[in-house]
Amino acid sequence: MDCLLEVPDLGLKRLHRGKVREVFELDADRLLMVATDRLSAFDVVFPQGIPGKGRVLTQMSLLWFRATEQLVPNHLLTEDLSGLGLPEEAMPLLEGRSMVVRRARRIDVECVVRGYLAGSGWKEYQASRSVCGVPLPGGLRLSSRLPEPIFTPAIKNDAGHDENVSEERVRALYGDAVTDFIKEKSLALYRYAAEAAARAGIILADTKFEFGWVQGEIVLIDEVFTPDSSRYWSADRYREGAPVDSLDKQPVRDYVERIGWNKQPPAPELPEALIQETARRYADVLERLRRVLA
Repeated sequence: MDCLLEVPDLGLKRLHRGKVREVFELDADRLLMVATDRLSAFDVVFPQGIPGKGRVLTQMSLLWFRATEQLVPNHLLTEDLSGLGLPEEAMPLLEGRSMVVRRARRIDVECVVRGYLAGSGWKEYQASRSVCGVPLPGGLRLSSRLPEPIFTPAIKNDAGHDENVSEERVRALYGDAVTDFIKEKSLALYRYAAEAAARAGIILADTKFEFGWVQGEIVLIDEVFTPDSSRYWSADRYREGAPVDSLDKQPVRDYVERIGWNKQPPAPELPEALIQETARRYADVLERLRRVLA
């Protein structure tokens, strides 16, 4: 399986190079988004990629964009790359990992929805019995299911860590109408996806969304419900009160913690067996969800 770390010159203006995705300008209204196989953990990009990862992320987003378009409009136009004038030699690299999308003006809020207590949310709950200012009942444990999913936004920071903020901060920045819309749609999307994932034997513990403006309308943009933007757990391995192994790059996180990496660049080299295990997890979660969404 190929492993694409860099998108070659496509004869297009490259607008953005993220940790995983690269964005190119097609015209005034359309963008080409390409998901590479680059791997990041703790906000650092690793020298090796995960074979097939970019295609999994793109195919997962395509499934969910189409499944949820009745809940909220999104920026997806097509995955068909024909007629775009792209270099013929690049097509095998691009197919399956690329989307043509509507150009949007991003709302700089990471719309995080949590249905379970994990990660930084668990640490904050232990200290304050709340998560991002949202009060929670006492007696919850690590990996506990929350009484209701909660909206815990963050302010986007392309150069570093996103900043967790209160809902009131978002209202001060964007007003009540925008905040109400992105909160309502985020919670509705999470509930829909959590029910669908459950049919595949998967728990959607938490996830995050991005929204943007297209011709005066707020639409869902970027990626949606991928293993990079969501914490997926296998239901048969879930146990309240204990950490749950997630169906994504968790083996990489565990490995670098174990070897004592300081989480600063450069990232360490990864063993080949670890790379293949991570690739298997990405492919597995896509296949399981495809059965219930296709």
